[in-house]
Amino acid sequence: MFSFDKSQRLCSRKAIEALFASGNRAISAFPLRVIYRPAHTQQVLCSVSKRHFRHAVDRNRAKRQMREAWRLHHGILEDAALHIAFIWLSDTPQPSELVHRKMKNLLHRITEDIEVNSQFIIHNS
Repeated sequence: MFSFDKSQRLCSRKAIEALFASGNRAISAFPLRVIYRPAHTQQVLCSVSKRHFRHAVDRNRAKRQMREAWRLHHGILEDAALHIAFIWLSDTPQPSELVHRKMKNLLHRITEDIEVNSQFIIHNS
């Protein structure tokens, strides 16, 4: 339940390009932005731009915070089959509690959007 292994990471260049193509849904809750699209499996990408944090240490910390928040709260999406990209928006480091709160907010908003739009594939496994 609380794992985040290799199979859950979005690594395919083709899938990433499709995710960032126009027409996919996006929601922001500072300091995070989420872009998602229907897929056959649930996979996640975490991204922090060098423009926001010049030092790799700071970028890695932000990515670690996003991955940990996802690991703890991804159950909110249940079995929704989505490709999801979390993008860091802030230019300053943020407390982990804020990142967790905003992650939960975004996941609840995605769930609401899925309920409204029946185009998303939901696997009941």
